[in-house]
Amino acid sequence: MLEGLVTTADVAAAERYVEDVLTRTIERSPGEPEFHQALTELLPTLVPALAAHPEYRRLGILERLVEPERMITFRVPWVDDAGRVQVNRGFRVQYNSAIGPYKGGIRFHPTVNASIIKFLGFEQIFKNALTGLAIGGGKGGADFDPKGKSEMEVMRFAQSFMTEFYRHMGPDVDVPAGDIGVGEREVGFLFGQYKRIRGGFEAGAFTGKGLGYGGSLVRKEATGYGCVYFVEEMLRTRNRSFAGSRVVISGSGNVALYAAEKATQLGATVVAMSDSDGYVVDPDGIDVALMKKIKEIRRGRVREYAEARPNARYVPRSAEIWTVPCDIALPSATQNELDLSGAEALIAGGVVAVGECANMPTTLEAIRRLKEADVLFAPGKAANAGGVAVSALEMAQNSMRLSWTFQEVEENLKHIMHSIFRTALATAGQYGVPGDLVAGANIAGFLRVAKAMAAQGVI
Repeated sequence: MLEGLVTTADVAAAERYVEDVLTRTIERSPGEPEFHQALTELLPTLVPALAAHPEYRRLGILERLVEPERMITFRVPWVDDAGRVQVNRGFRVQYNSAIGPYKGGIRFHPTVNASIIKFLGFEQIFKNALTGLAIGGGKGGADFDPKGKSEMEVMRFAQSFMTEFYRHMGPDVDVPAGDIGVGEREVGFLFGQYKRIRGGFEAGAFTGKGLGYGGSLVRKEATGYGCVYFVEEMLRTRNRSFAGSRVVISGSGNVALYAAEKATQLGATVVAMSDSDGYVVDPDGIDVALMKKIKEIRRGRVREYAEARPNARYVPRSAEIWTVPCDIALPSATQNELDLSGAEALIAGGVVAVGECANMPTTLEAIRRLKEADVLFAPGKAANAGGVAVSALEMAQNSMRLSWTFQEVEENLKHIMHSIFRTALATAGQYGVPGDLVAGANIAGFLRVAKAMAAQGVI
């Protein structure tokens, strides 16, 4: 760790500083377990950087970093098809703008609350910093469930959400995108209402748009493709690859589908995928085109896949997907889906690498167990940065009034993901934790943001 420059006293002081900030922040944020987990995972890994840079302690960088610059909560009233007034709660955390406008998705899901939005926004700061692009960290959403709603109900809800949120966003202020429950349809409704209220076409105010009105090629593929590209580089450190590997992917939404597509293109056999009801195993390899048809066109369930494939079987317990033997596991659904028992099952099944394609899908206990078993581990804030990277590329295209080809955008994405891997790996070695991509990614993202915050004064 920067040998000769850091003393034992520096490390001890940094440890005390981190522990103090962590304790005080958790005490000031009661009832927010997901946010507490994100803090507990990240802050202790920053000790080597804070020991090497005592000026960041003096400037109170951590104290400022853990507090959002702005947290917005608002009422979202809308009328359902039966004429009844419904009320949901909307959120936006504008966490840190040191290196660019706030950037992060909007999630529509019944589990959305302040804790989840804060954890996602906090993670987004470092994820966005790792891309090397000029985007800060933010996140938003509402406790609205689009499942089971008519298209008109989804439209009315999205328009009501944007009627409040529009005043807090803009191309140089806060640029949202889609997330869980917010696909191209929902983005279209949100952007349409923004345009209507603002009275102008600000394409760069929203990303994840349709191709016909300022969207980017590769955007829907970006998070899944990017995760696979990151894991591909990680596997190379042990002379492994996707070619010939058995892969298990949790989820069957946008991220999971395109992770499966890219892994298959690289020669892997994706043997299992899931949704909230259960999982499907196909020893012949998941037919990605069929799964996309079921999920993207019919908006169906994975059990329908088993009904269409004679050798596939469906198991109505999604949490047990990790018992399927594999070489590579890609948790791609939601936070804390891979717990300690899941990690033990993966290890017993011969897993070599785990790549977090979702946000914080692995519990702290599971991460520790995977590391003890010498399983390669790709942290989400690095491995799933592909989506926001291509969102930033969409912003660039909108600014230039240009549209790049699929190949151009994918090459940029691949370059960014490989660069994130190299940065995380090199930073881990530089700060005394060689091979630890969790620490390397956390420190690299932190240093970029901390340097910008220090340069801009106490704000």
